[in-house]
Amino acid sequence: MNKRIISIALASLMLAPMVGVAQKKSQPTMKDVIGKHFLIGCALNTWYAAETNPKATKAITDNFNCVVAENCMKGEIIHPEEDRYDWTSGDSLITFAEKHNMTAIGHCLVWHSQAPKWMFTDKEGKTVSREVLIDRMYHHITTVVSHYKGKIKGWDVVNEAIEDDGSFRKSPYFKIIGPEFIELAFKFAHAADPDVELYYNDYSMNKPGKRAAVVKLIKDLKAKGCRIDAVGMQSHNGFDYPDLTEYEQSIQAYIAAGVKVQFTELDLNVLPQPWQFNGAGIEQHFAAGDPKMDPYTKGLSKKAQAKFNERYLAFFKLYRKYAKDIERVTLWGVDDGTSWLNDWPINGRTNYGLLIDRNFKVKPVVKEIIKLFE
Repeated sequence: MNKRIISIALASLMLAPMVGVAQKKSQPTMKDVIGKHFLIGCALNTWYAAETNPKATKAITDNFNCVVAENCMKGEIIHPEEDRYDWTSGDSLITFAEKHNMTAIGHCLVWHSQAPKWMFTDKEGKTVSREVLIDRMYHHITTVVSHYKGKIKGWDVVNEAIEDDGSFRKSPYFKIIGPEFIELAFKFAHAADPDVELYYNDYSMNKPGKRAAVVKLIKDLKAKGCRIDAVGMQSHNGFDYPDLTEYEQSIQAYIAAGVKVQFTELDLNVLPQPWQFNGAGIEQHFAAGDPKMDPYTKGLSKKAQAKFNERYLAFFKLYRKYAKDIERVTLWGVDDGTSWLNDWPINGRTNYGLLIDRNFKVKPVVKEIIKLFE
């Protein structure tokens, strides 16, 4: 072999890995493309925020530019006792976001389901008065929002306060304070951090009754001088729900009411549900054991996979259509393996609701989703 051939061969060997790297980097990710239109994020659990899994960290930082607290900023975690706050887990999420140059979202300040266990009763176990609960809510919101001032883009201020028919949920906040608790929560949050964005967040936001009630809520809050920047449509979707026409009508209605729209807890439940199942209330639980309710333990069938792709593309086509009025799309979790859908409403099932699989690989449909935004 002459010197010229040897030189060409050596150059080829040296160039090969460089070409491979260039090709790998040239593959656009969700944050590269979709992130130019609005924030694309995921809910982060405490294990992933602590970076205990390098594959998870890479999947998160490659694909998302925004993280939201999955559980670590909810009342029962962050404020376990009236005179004690625990910032450990919440601060770790902020540390992760700052380290990786990601936007952080706070979730949530007022929610009946995972409120501080002491919030609604006194030391004798009796229900507190309206004045006491308002005072407790004020101190909780003020302390939490102040602690994260300047570090969080926006807060889900009130979560799931309206029923599907448009009536107020009869939560302890509602029963003790009345519907004014929502207005008070928004005012307390704004006073603690005038620069932070404030959101109302709920599920079944495509339902006509809830849609009308949320539109009224937006208008009422604005009329009372409250800041409200966006509504969060949780979007715990399935193969046959929500109806896409109703879903789009809700997007249009919230935009028309003068706020941005966020899709805050996006996933796709691929499994059959008990006939009594309704909405996305986490209090729903049903007995395990029926194999018909857990049909994909070894992977999705071709038919189910095709439906999965079809549904995700349908939702992202709507997000592309209304991109200028959408502030954020957040997947509720990082990968299928740690998704809450594996355990809700039936514990221990194998679900496939997210866009990253159990091996932290992006699913093929993501390429098609990205093409919608290129």
